[in-house]
Amino acid sequence: MSAAYSIPAAPATVSGEIKRSEFITCIAHTPGREAVAAFIQSCRDAHPKANHHCYAFIAGAPYDDTSHGSSDDGEPAGSAGRPMLNVLSHSGIGEITVVVIRYFGGIKLGVGGLVRAYSQSTQDGLKELLLQQFTPRFPLWLRCDYPTHAQLLRRLPEWDAKVEQEHFAVDVTLCMAVPSALRDQACQSLLQLGCQLCDPPA
Repeated sequence: MSAAYSIPAAPATVSGEIKRSEFITCIAHTPGREAVAAFIQSCRDAHPKANHHCYAFIAGAPYDDTSHGSSDDGEPAGSAGRPMLNVLSHSGIGEITVVVIRYFGGIKLGVGGLVRAYSQSTQDGLKELLLQQFTPRFPLWLRCDYPTHAQLLRRLPEWDAKVEQEHFAVDVTLCMAVPSALRDQACQSLLQLGCQLCDPPA
């Protein structure tokens, strides 16, 4: 069962200085790995002269370990990306990417110092982040006649459902997005109502 979780409502950027190095933390909503890659590239494009563009991301739900990833981008192994991801993993936020951009100031921080710097930069960014709740939804394709369609629309709040697509012909074919937790209940009610589950139209 897929539970609701928090996602970024808007991008956030914060910056700070640690022993003459400037750390710029950029955060964005990234629903999927393509969005993750695009955001990381946009940070590289915005700061082409930075020494490092370290990042961590959760491309899906926070409880889905297969959607997590990170990079040290030239910093000592395990000193940047993994600490950043550790902060994200404990935040309960999904569909998020954090890029910490470092302009080296000439003073080496050591592995321990880097771990603290990248962890703190990520935490500082999350403190400035506006969040919103996201409810995972399951698509249901249905076919029904017009009187049943009218009844279905009146009962949408019962399943916290949204109609995403509709095709009108002899009967109505539609795609309804239902919270994953209510999928079984909705399917049973829709069948009783007279709807038929079907495949998406070709």
